[in-house]
Amino acid sequence: MKSTDPNQYNDSTNAYMERIFIKQVTSFKSFPYPSLAYRRAKLIELRRQILRYQDIIAKAISKDFGFRSIDDSKLMDILSSVLEVEHAIKHIHRWIRPIKRTTELLFKFNSLHIEYQPKGVIGVIVPWNFPVYLALGPLIASITAGNRVMIKLSEFTPNTNKVLREMLSEIFLEDEVAIFGEEIIDPANFTNLPFNHIIFTGSPAVGKVVMRSASENLTPVTLELGGKSPALVTPDYPITDAAKRIIHGKSVNSGQICVAPDYALVPESKISEFILECKNNFNKMYGQNVSKNPDYTSIINFRHSQRIQEIMIDAKEKGAEVIPCSEYNFLEFPQRMPVHIVLNCTQEMRIMREEIFGPILPVVGYKNLNEAINFIKNNERPLALYLFTHNSKERDQILKQTHSGGVTINDWGWHAINHDAPFGGTGNSGMGSYHGIEGFRELSHAKTIFKRHRFFPTQLFHPPYGRWLQKLIIKFFLKKSDSNLE
Repeated sequence: MKSTDPNQYNDSTNAYMERIFIKQVTSFKSFPYPSLAYRRAKLIELRRQILRYQDIIAKAISKDFGFRSIDDSKLMDILSSVLEVEHAIKHIHRWIRPIKRTTELLFKFNSLHIEYQPKGVIGVIVPWNFPVYLALGPLIASITAGNRVMIKLSEFTPNTNKVLREMLSEIFLEDEVAIFGEEIIDPANFTNLPFNHIIFTGSPAVGKVVMRSASENLTPVTLELGGKSPALVTPDYPITDAAKRIIHGKSVNSGQICVAPDYALVPESKISEFILECKNNFNKMYGQNVSKNPDYTSIINFRHSQRIQEIMIDAKEKGAEVIPCSEYNFLEFPQRMPVHIVLNCTQEMRIMREEIFGPILPVVGYKNLNEAINFIKNNERPLALYLFTHNSKERDQILKQTHSGGVTINDWGWHAINHDAPFGGTGNSGMGSYHGIEGFRELSHAKTIFKRHRFFPTQLFHPPYGRWLQKLIIKFFLKKSDSNLE
């Protein structure tokens, strides 16, 4: 099968990319509704490829990161992708069926149903933090819905890009699935293409740029944008358990996860205990020195590591206290940074205004639950909320009074890899959702089809108006007007 390596062409990358787009559009027009059997077969092939390539993928990701835990890659990138494709294989036969709907009483005896039609060519823009799952998840949804796909991978993951290109080119022609990566110098050249839908995962700032670009072609978008996801520990919840789960969420992939706990809200009287338990649990998982720990992932590059350092320096200069969970030498190991807990945070600090996307955990104390709820409400709506409570009254109060893309109760992040439920943001953390049936529907057009019964007299609604049956229908459905309004 053909590779999607642009170096095989003599012209520019942009011209090549545009040619692939036209090729996919043309191919889709000639084959606009792939059968259930075809889609399922492609999903089964994809699952096989993921399993075949799992070790090569994990090694490539580690190389791109400088070092990334093989288990982090297998659990978060590969296993998550396998679970998603298996869910699609199992349920696609139900999702693809037309859905019967009920007509208005006025049109009784006619038929009404919805058919889910593939949209066409989907553009997927993938970040560096989970380069496989965040590429394959949208790809799985796109294939399930019957679409063609062009994927733009991050310039920070060239080794992973090469493996994915090879893996997918073995089972997909370039008019079905095409991969692009670091060779695209200006991402706008990708987003400017008139896709039928774009899925973007990244920051709110870049999401706005993507949305503006998509608007030029009236292209609908799904934006998964992250944000400052809070972990709220209620007064009666065991602080040891909360600390263990929050510090794990902040440590996996060195906190470089869109759904990582961004900050913790803890009762003021329990902050000291919470810090102690965070440090104890971090050391149990990763030891006193993470510089050579094979379970701990590096920060992606020096530039991102430097940004994280600048955030902490800004906090210190404005009065914050920074507590590392284990030994750390930035000069010797700038990309192997343990979780740092930060106290006395204020809204003037970058640490409370920017998504951290790294191993820093601000801890904010509160006096009562309403104060904690208001703190969440007064900030942008996050992608995730982590609520630690065994009290159903507290749980219901918090869920009803706060907005977030999703929620995990008494842990972190696991709602995002359960594929029978939608995943997405709200407000500043994104729009639209995918995974499971929601992903299938997001990337399909729900086409409403009304069929008139052969003998149903819709001509009764034609002019000239004023006939007795028309008057009767209007009187029956509209009742009597309020004459006092005249």
